[in-house]
Amino acid sequence: MYRLLQPFLLILVTGWLSVSVQAADTGPDVLARNVTNDVLRIVRQDKDIANGNTGKIHALVEEKILPIFNFKHMTQLAVAKHWPKATPEQQDSLTGEFKTMLVRTYASSLTSVADYKIEFKPFRSAPGDGDVTVNTEVSKPGAPPIPIDYRLEKTDNNGWKVFDVIVDNVSLVTVYRNSFNSEVRKGGIDGLIAALARRNKKP
Repeated sequence: MYRLLQPFLLILVTGWLSVSVQAADTGPDVLARNVTNDVLRIVRQDKDIANGNTGKIHALVEEKILPIFNFKHMTQLAVAKHWPKATPEQQDSLTGEFKTMLVRTYASSLTSVADYKIEFKPFRSAPGDGDVTVNTEVSKPGAPPIPIDYRLEKTDNNGWKVFDVIVDNVSLVTVYRNSFNSEVRKGGIDGLIAALARRNKKP
């Protein structure tokens, strides 16, 4: 399921960043809808990305994805009840390793973006909402559509930030929370950091 999530999360956040200076004033649904077609066009026409140019793909991910995520909030939600037990240094290490893991995952799936279609559902929010959900449905030929919902929060100075993704009613943060809890039970906070670091060193 999350193999389907990866390319669409990448489409969304890459597009949002291209107009990040307007993010504070533009609704997240409008922002996503306006830029998605342009991002899809770029990915489909970029021969280097299509051919798997690792350097270019990773440069794109580093430049486009990182600024639109609230990785610290995502990590805090995933670590859950264990987060307050971690020292500030451990929290920084957890956030850094979690960020690296997600960036590697999205980079590895960038070339498959062109195969999919995204439909944005009607957006509902109230004035002043700082936590919203953008609902989409994604599909590709020969496969049934799957709902993918993006949870965003509005920051004071940096516009909208993604802090969770829900695929077919399953939360990305919740999936990692279950895995992280298991690692903490086995080896504590340092054990979880070490486990993430080992995963990030694998090809």
